Parts: sequence; structure tokens; C-alpha cells
Amino acid sequence: MNEGKTKTRGRPAKPLQSPSFVAKAIIEFLQIFMIETLARRVVGLALIIAGVPNERIIELTGMSDRSIWNLKKAVNDGEIDNLFVIRNRSGRPGKAKDIESAIIEELERNNYHTRQQVADMVHEKFGISMSVSAVGKLLKKTASGD
Repeated sequence: MNEGKTKTRGRPAKPLQSPSFVAKAIIEFLQIFMIETLARRVVGLALIIAGVPNERIIELTGMSDRSIWNLKKAVNDGEIDNLFVIRNRSGRPGKAKDIESAIIEELERNNYHTRQQVADMVHEKFGISMSVSAVGKLLKKTASGD
């Protein structure tokens, strides 16, 4: 009787809200279990595997283009385990890193009253120009015993 016609029951399904809303909601949900960076990576990873273009992933997750390329490279190389590790990228080491102990010994032997005096001493004895704020960081570090 009704050959060729399929009968649907009820109303047609409503389209989902905008995909960016859904992606943001998923990221917010995942933040319950992990930090935001990892939540974005998980969503980005799922979108990459689903074949979503880079521009759309950027729009949906807020990730940078470089981050997406790194995710894609990790997926292609099979190195997904490393994606779930957060590293502290604190920048380059300080100028006085190698001679900190010598500077501290000099501070203990002599009487320096200001940070500027310490900066001048470091420049004269070690040939390294240090700002007054860098001297303050060094003094704070030595005072805490690290």
C-alpha cells in the first residue's frame, strides 16, 4: 500500500544548537575533570579525527593554528600519550644561573646594602649585567633556601 513512502512518527528533529556552542559546552564539562588546556586538546583531537578543517577547529576550540598542527602531527605519528602532559615552559634560564653560588658567597663575605650595589658587584666581578629586579629575585630565591 504505502510502498516507496516511509512514514515518520512525531515531529522532525530540531537541529542542534550551533556547533561552537556545543564545543564550548563540552570543554566546560571536561574542565570538571581536567584543566582547560587539556579539555581543549581532547575536543581538538576529536575534531581532527572527525576530519574537521583547521579553521573550523580554531573557531570551535579557541586553539591556535600551531597547536592544531602539533595535534595533527602527534596523531599521524601515533604519539597521543604526550598530548596529555602539561609542561612548564618557563622560558630561558637566567644569566646568572651558572654562578649563583659564587654570587651568594660574595654576598655573605661582604657588606652590600642595596640591590643596586649587588648588581654593580655582579657586573664588576662576573661581567654579567643584572637588573635590580633580577637581583631581587636572586636574593628572594636565596632567602627561601632553594
